Amino acid sequence: MSAIKITKNNFEEEVLNSSQPVLLDFWASWCGPCRMVSPAVEEISEEVKGMAKVGKINIDEESELASSFHVLSIPTLMVIKNGKIAATAVGARQKKDILKMLEI
Repeated sequence: MSAIKITKNNFEEEVLNSSQPVLLDFWASWCGPCRMVSPAVEEISEEVKGMAKVGKINIDEESELASSFHVLSIPTLMVIKNGKIAATAVGARQKKDILKMLEI
């Protein structure tokens, strides 16, 4: 399973109502640093299966979601636990640092 494509249509079900922590990757296809982080995010989605979810939000397609989280720069990585923001990081991060955000 790769990262889940998060849209405004599945956001509530996949993120807000999730019993597991959710790592969200706010990205865009034209963003160089986003492309650098993407392989690590995909690897993490495999490694944390059953313990956490990983979702990707394309800010060009889901500008409403990006705006509601005040995403001004990308990539923005966010961990949502119990429907609340637990951690945020802006800019490219190494895989180990992203995993540390999830605290699994």
